[in-house]
Amino acid sequence: MNDDDGPHLIELKLRDVNQLFNSMDPSPFFEKDLDRDADEFIVSWAREYPLDAPVKLRVHLERWPEQDPAALIESAVHAHFAARAKMTDLEFRRLMRTGRLSLLIGLLFLGACLTATRALLRYPSVWSGYLREGLTIAGWVGMWRPMEIYLYAWWPLRRRGRNFSRLAEMPVEVVRGEPPST
Repeated sequence: MNDDDGPHLIELKLRDVNQLFNSMDPSPFFEKDLDRDADEFIVSWAREYPLDAPVKLRVHLERWPEQDPAALIESAVHAHFAARAKMTDLEFRRLMRTGRLSLLIGLLFLGACLTATRALLRYPSVWSGYLREGLTIAGWVGMWRPMEIYLYAWWPLRRRGRNFSRLAEMPVEVVRGEPPST
């Protein structure tokens, strides 16, 4: 749903404010992790929209507490997704570190295999031909992991991190009652 060309709206219906938080987390509300189902719901809806499109969370509470929960919910949601964005960034940096190490190992292995194939040129035979081809293939297979990391594996992490960063900054609105039926 899109409110008058404004941000894309993600609506979450809850019985009470405690339903939003992970019941196993002993932290105070503003530091608590969101409930796994609530997190998954918000993230999956946010993924439906382009990464550069703004989103807004509207939380419908059936049971309104004595104190207005809007600031508490907003700060908890922002803190939760900021932490997820930070963890995804850390995961990305670890992947790049693994990529550098894998690239170094792959290049050394490829170099050793190609050196061995050159040495086998001195011994022309059917078997040395097979061995040369096998070593060439093995050397390039050794480059598989670094190429996978640098060509493909980092994209989903960056996209996920951008989505979490967007969710960490989205406006959060808390309203009484159930959402209007559509």
